[in-house]
Amino acid sequence: MEVNEIHRGRLIDHIQLVVRDLEASKKFYFSIFEALQVPLGGQGEDYFWIDELFISSKESRASAGTLTGRTHLAFQAKDENMVKAFYEAALKAGGKDNGAPGNRPYHPGYYAAFVIDPDGNNIEAVFHGPAKRSADSVKLTW
Repeated sequence: MEVNEIHRGRLIDHIQLVVRDLEASKKFYFSIFEALQVPLGGQGEDYFWIDELFISSKESRASAGTLTGRTHLAFQAKDENMVKAFYEAALKAGGKDNGAPGNRPYHPGYYAAFVIDPDGNNIEAVFHGPAKRSADSVKLTW
């Protein structure tokens, strides 16, 4: 493991996507996470990970040799400008528009953008409006 400190949310420990083209996925995800100000956790020849998201090639021993199906992932943004930066970075990195930045009817203040990643997954960045957080994340250290 490259780090001895990780951040976790409350419900999800990790999610794995098994992708067709790992290099295309690296380009896409490295770009959007730079825009979202989330650093790379680590990488190997056939995988990389960023916080709770683990992405591997079909050939990786971490996969079952099968691509994952279409998935929807929503990442948190700190504000509306970060949602816009995510959207622009995603499009420049090969993502396809699936909903430009804007308010959504899910609840008051829900501001989001949607893109399709190189494997057809629906990827979202969302800002839920001004709110007070008890912490930015849960930090586990060993």
